[in-house]
Amino acid sequence: MLLAGQTSEAEFEFERTLQLQPNSVIAETNLGSALLQSGEPEQATAHLERAVALDPFHLPAVEPLIELYQRHGETAKAADLSAKVNLILDKSSGRDQDLDSKPVAARSAEATFKNIQVLKDTPSDQLIPAMRFITASLGVECGYCHVPDQFERDDKKPKQVARDMMRMVFTINNVSFAGMKEITCYSCHRGAAKPDPTPRVAEALQEKNSATGNESIAPDLPTVDEIVDSYIRAVGGAAAIEEIASRREQGTLTSGGKSSPIEIVSRDPDQQLILRREPAGATSRVFDGREGWLSMAGMPLREMHGGELDVARVDADLHFPLHIRKICGDLRVENRTRVGEHETYAVSCADEGKRLIDLYFDEDTKLLVRMVRYQESPLGRIPTEIDYDDYRDAGGVKIPFRRIVTQAEGAAITQLERVESNVPIDPAEFAKPVARRGSKPSGK
Repeated sequence: MLLAGQTSEAEFEFERTLQLQPNSVIAETNLGSALLQSGEPEQATAHLERAVALDPFHLPAVEPLIELYQRHGETAKAADLSAKVNLILDKSSGRDQDLDSKPVAARSAEATFKNIQVLKDTPSDQLIPAMRFITASLGVECGYCHVPDQFERDDKKPKQVARDMMRMVFTINNVSFAGMKEITCYSCHRGAAKPDPTPRVAEALQEKNSATGNESIAPDLPTVDEIVDSYIRAVGGAAAIEEIASRREQGTLTSGGKSSPIEIVSRDPDQQLILRREPAGATSRVFDGREGWLSMAGMPLREMHGGELDVARVDADLHFPLHIRKICGDLRVENRTRVGEHETYAVSCADEGKRLIDLYFDEDTKLLVRMVRYQESPLGRIPTEIDYDDYRDAGGVKIPFRRIVTQAEGAAITQLERVESNVPIDPAEFAKPVARRGSKPSGK
């Protein structure tokens, strides 16, 4: 509704959601965004402040709130909010990074964060993905289990229950499935805070009929090679793809009711800068071919690790259609399925037994219309869905000018407006900023 400019209807719906879920971070953020778009900054500020109080890490509320403070000359509040988020990150850590030369990713969660009871030996950079998996599986937010600003406290019963449930899941998987993540939070919760113990007969019957339909058409499916080769021809052919050495894309990214300019700069081999410009400052993600990092105005640089690097490498690959078979050690045609208005072939991609991505190719155009990629966490895989549309020629190769990225937290739409191929790009655009030593928080 926000994209269509129907802000009054959006405000009504978000207010109604807030009445039903008075402690919903997303509802507070959505209502704040709608009010901001309709020209009511004071009311928007109040709701965004409430969202940040519930979850200080909810960037869709933090970013516009900092921007509002700066726009109205409240620079002290803007600086205080940025400092508060930084301080929370430091308070969650059990030790000062300046005093520990060991990389954050190499340390255990217990050594890095306070009051870790279950995921003690988990690498520290996997703790947040584990929490994201729980929020996605239960349809809840940080405040459901945690005390805002004091994540280490055990005041809330759901936090204690979550620990017991994690222990139960680990035991089931270790005893019955040789340690494989066959049972997860989502196995029972299915997006609800409390699992429904009663079978839903109509839904079960519908799923059964759907599965039977897929089995009946399986013999008519093309081979993996036929699908991938058709895709390569559809976008322009192998020779044209190989000719692309760089690309600069400019457009608009819309997320959480806000739109802002975005620029994507890619350079072969596997270098990419994604830059989003906002009044409060720039937000960027950079992959230089080996390392990756994220930066946001007023926030410390955050290194990417593990699965995040794998995702960044795929995104930066200008020759991805030619490398699908190389990336995926095990490619399989799963079934024929519908994606929006497209009849597609679903192809799964795995490597060394680990599910990496699912690819959906349009039967008629042969183009890739959806990719679902997975990030591993200690509790299960976190999916991200990317839909591709509006394919146009760019330097002799067709690329999607419209991309919709959907996660449990919401969706972000990128609409490209200008694309230049094989243009000179300064390698310095992918250079890592020099870290600045900041003063330690008080009490440390």
